[in-house]
Amino acid sequence: MYVAEDEAVNLFLRYLREEKRVAEHTAISYQSDLRRFADYCKAKDILQWTDVQASDVRQYIAARHKDRISSKTIRRDLAALRSFYRFLLKSNRVAVNPALHVKAPKAPKRLPKVLDVDQMAGILDAEAGSVLEIRDVAMFELFYSSGLRLSELVMLDDVDLDFAEGFLRVRFGKGGKQRQVPLGSKAAVAIKTWLKVRPDFSTPALFISSAGRRLSQRTVQLRLNRWVAKLDFDEHVHPHMLRHSFASHLLESSQDIRAVQELLGHSSVATTQIYTHLDFQHLASVYDKAHPRSRKARESEEKSRE
Repeated sequence: MYVAEDEAVNLFLRYLREEKRVAEHTAISYQSDLRRFADYCKAKDILQWTDVQASDVRQYIAARHKDRISSKTIRRDLAALRSFYRFLLKSNRVAVNPALHVKAPKAPKRLPKVLDVDQMAGILDAEAGSVLEIRDVAMFELFYSSGLRLSELVMLDDVDLDFAEGFLRVRFGKGGKQRQVPLGSKAAVAIKTWLKVRPDFSTPALFISSAGRRLSQRTVQLRLNRWVAKLDFDEHVHPHMLRHSFASHLLESSQDIRAVQELLGHSSVATTQIYTHLDFQHLASVYDKAHPRSRKARESEEKSRE
């Protein structure tokens, strides 16, 4: 039953798309991950999914690590294998999940990059000069207003917005979870402006191309790149930086980590806690610059005396 395109893999991919309602890029990524593992198994003369042992998965992960594959990518490899074998267990195609207890190498902790309030204002307050730029500003406002994931933003439909109540419904959150998030007043104005000029196509998608098609995630990234280049922005900006900035600024102001967790759609507060580190970095920076006992403040004072 080896071959990445065998019946089991095809059924699994259909299950992801139709029942779990995962984003298409996620299904494609899992398909690629399973194909790569199947190739590895074939080289080891392992031709049946039922023949894979935990030791085989460990050796595969070790080989990936040796090839300097990032910890994030290796964790996704394991996630794909675990999910696939859970499906095989559920359908009685295997007896055990060989990837269940295999651990990925620890990833170095990297804090997400965020933009400060002034930088966000510079991006969002610039005047749009075309219909497509009006759409783009509405998208960027919504990112920062509601803290959406990129995949969530492109899947929004008109009916998901409630202007009267001031919220929007996220129907395709991570793991198929739904949630409601506030719709900021400036984002609401920007979206209404876009809806007034949006081309008239029979599509439910909120953000569409000039040809009437739902925007892809890649297109949103390219449009953001184009927008910040037009503004002569001196820093690389990607869509999730707007989500990170939303979380960091909200947590800095409210200190309510549980509320931020709910708004972001995190299943665990541990994921949200990374933004407390960002907040601490900000506080540490203020301390270093202002406190009379801090090293930087002393150095500055000493230079002024020279």
